[in-house]
Amino acid sequence: MSNGKLILICIGGLILNLVGSLVAEVFDLPIYLDTSGTIFIAALGGYAPGIAVGFFTNLCKAFFEPSQMYFCSVNVFVAIFTTFFARRGFFNNIGKLLIIIPSLTFIAGTLDLLIADFLNSTSFLKSVNEFETDFVENIFNEVFDKSFSVLLAFALLKLTPAQIGEDFRVLGQRQAPLSEEMKQVVSEQSYLSSSLRTKTLAILMLSSLFASSTIALISYLLFKDTAIDERIKTVDGMVAVAVNEINPYHVDDFIEFGREADGYKKTEEKLYAIKNSSTDARYLYVYRILEDGCHVVFDLNAANLEGDKPGQVIELDESLLPYRDDLIAGRPIPPIITDDKYGYLLTLFKPVYDDEGDCQCYVALDFSMEMLLEYTHVFIIKLLALFAGCFIFIFAIGRAFVENNIILPVNTIAYCARNFSYDSVAAREKNIETIKNLKIHTGDEIENLYLALLRTTENVLRYLEHLQKAKIQVADMLGKVFAMDEIAHKDSLTGVKNKTAYVERIAELDEKISAGVGVEFCIIMVDVNYLKRVNDTYGHEIGNTYLQNACRLTCAVFGAENVYRVGGDEFVVILAGEKVSLSKYFVAQFKSEMEHKLSNESLALWEKVSAAVGVAIYDPDKDKNADEVFKRADKEMYENKLAMKAART
Repeated sequence: MSNGKLILICIGGLILNLVGSLVAEVFDLPIYLDTSGTIFIAALGGYAPGIAVGFFTNLCKAFFEPSQMYFCSVNVFVAIFTTFFARRGFFNNIGKLLIIIPSLTFIAGTLDLLIADFLNSTSFLKSVNEFETDFVENIFNEVFDKSFSVLLAFALLKLTPAQIGEDFRVLGQRQAPLSEEMKQVVSEQSYLSSSLRTKTLAILMLSSLFASSTIALISYLLFKDTAIDERIKTVDGMVAVAVNEINPYHVDDFIEFGREADGYKKTEEKLYAIKNSSTDARYLYVYRILEDGCHVVFDLNAANLEGDKPGQVIELDESLLPYRDDLIAGRPIPPIITDDKYGYLLTLFKPVYDDEGDCQCYVALDFSMEMLLEYTHVFIIKLLALFAGCFIFIFAIGRAFVENNIILPVNTIAYCARNFSYDSVAAREKNIETIKNLKIHTGDEIENLYLALLRTTENVLRYLEHLQKAKIQVADMLGKVFAMDEIAHKDSLTGVKNKTAYVERIAELDEKISAGVGVEFCIIMVDVNYLKRVNDTYGHEIGNTYLQNACRLTCAVFGAENVYRVGGDEFVVILAGEKVSLSKYFVAQFKSEMEHKLSNESLALWEKVSAAVGVAIYDPDKDKNADEVFKRADKEMYENKLAMKAART
C-alpha cells in the first residue's frame, strides 16, 4: 500500500477522534470519546502515527477551544502506552483488553484531571485538594470512555487486513523491505562504542529540549515583564489620581494639625476611595521625606494594619535606602518590588510639587503582586503541558525520520559490505543481487554512498576474473623478478636500498645533468656514531639492532624509498622535486627525533640513535655531476660529526 493511503488511514483516525468528541459535546456526555482513533492508529501503526493522530486531534480542537491544546499530552501518552501494549500482543484477543483498559484509564484520567485542575485553579494547594475530590469521579467516567474507545479500536483492528499493519511498519522507509533474516541481523549488530542511532537521537533530543526550553523561558520572561508593566501602569494611574487630590500648600497644615486641619478629612475620604477602587491596593500613604525620616501626612488604615498618625516621624523603609538622596531632594524614583513580611508588593512613589516646582510630599501606593504570582504559576503549568505534548510529538517524528532515512540505510549497507563473500562466482553474484534489492532512494549522501558501493562492487567483480587469470600468469615471473631485484638492490640487514641501487640512481642523475635536462635534487649524508663501540661492548647482534634502529629513524623522516645504505654505518638520502625545498626541515626533524631518543632514560643504548648529518643541494652553476654534490654533503656531515664530538668533550 502506498504511503498516501496510509496517511489517509491516519486522517481517518483523526476524524474518528473529532467526531467522537463532537458527539460527546452535543449530547453533553460526561466522557470525551476523543481517543478511539488514537488507540486504533497506535495499535495498527506504532508510535509515530499514533502520536501524530493524538497531537493533531487536540490541535484541531484548539481552533474552537484554545484550552484543548494544553491536553495534547494526554492523547500523546495514550498513543505511547497503546503502542507499548500492542507490540506485546495485548490486542490479539479480547481477554487481554482487561489489562489495557484500566491502564489507559488511570493514565488518561490522572493526566487529564491534573492539567484541568492546575489550569482552572490559581493555587497549587487548591489544585491538590480539587484533584483529591474529583479523582474518583473522573476515573469512573474515564472507565466508560476508555472501555468504549479500546473496544471500538479492537473491532476496527479485526476488520483491518493484516497487510496494512505490515505496511505501517515500513511507513517512511526509503528502501525496499528487508528479509526477516536481514532484519534480525541488522537490529542485533554490535557497535564499537555507541551506535549512530544513539548519537543521532541524543542530538535530536537535546536540540529539541534546548529549543523548547529556550522558547518556554523566553515566553515566561516576556509574560512576566508584560504583567509587571501592566501592574505598574495600573498603580501609576491610581497614584496620579491621588496626587491630584493633594493640595501641596496644605501639606504643612496637614502635618501640624492632622485631621483638624481644613480639608484633611475630605482629602482622606478621596484617598480611601482611590485605594478601595482595587482589591489589590494594600497600603496608601503620603509622606514628606526629610533628613530625620518620613513625616506622615496621610497613612490610610488597612485591613490588617492601622495607619500612622499625621505628623509622626518614622524611619525610611530598608527597600528605599538606595533612593534616600533622591527622595530627600524630591526627585522621582523607579517602582520597587519587594517580598517581605508585608507580602509580595509593588511600591510606587510619586512626588507632589507646588507651583514653584518644590516637592512638598510623596504619594505612595503598595500594590499586591500575589495575583501576578498565581497567574505566573498557571502560565508555567500551561507551558509545561504544551511543552510535554509538543516535545514528544517532535521527538517521535524526528526519531521516525532518523530511523528510516539514516539508521536503517546505513546499517543495511554496512551489513551487505561486511557479509560480502568472494568464495565463488555464485556467491559473488548473490551478494550483488542482495545489494541491488535494497533499492535505497533517500535522495541524499546516503543514497550516493549506496550507489557508489553498488558500482564499486560491480566493477570489482567485473575485473576479478581477469585479474585472477593475470595473477596466475604473472605470479611466477613476478616472484622471480622480485627476488632478483631484492638481491641486487636491497640491503639484507636494514631492508633499504643498497649501494648498487645508489650507484644506479647517481648514474641516472648524471645522465640528466649531462643531457642538460632540468633536474632538482639534494643529497643527505647520514653517518651513524658509536657503531664500533656498541659492537665491541654488546656484540655484533646488538650492533645490528642499533644500526637497524638508526635506519628506521632515517626512513621515518626522509621516506624509505629515498634511503640507501652505502657503507657499514653510512646512509645516503636522495630527495628530488618538491621535497628538495624541505630538505633543511627534514634534517632538523631528524635531529629533533634523535635528541628526543637520546634524552629518553628508559631506552637502552642501542635503542637510541646518534648520527652526524650533512646536506647539499645540487647547484647547476657549481656542480658538474652528482658526485660533487655528494662530496659537499659528506663534508658538511664530517663538520657536524666534529661539532658533536666537541660538544661531548
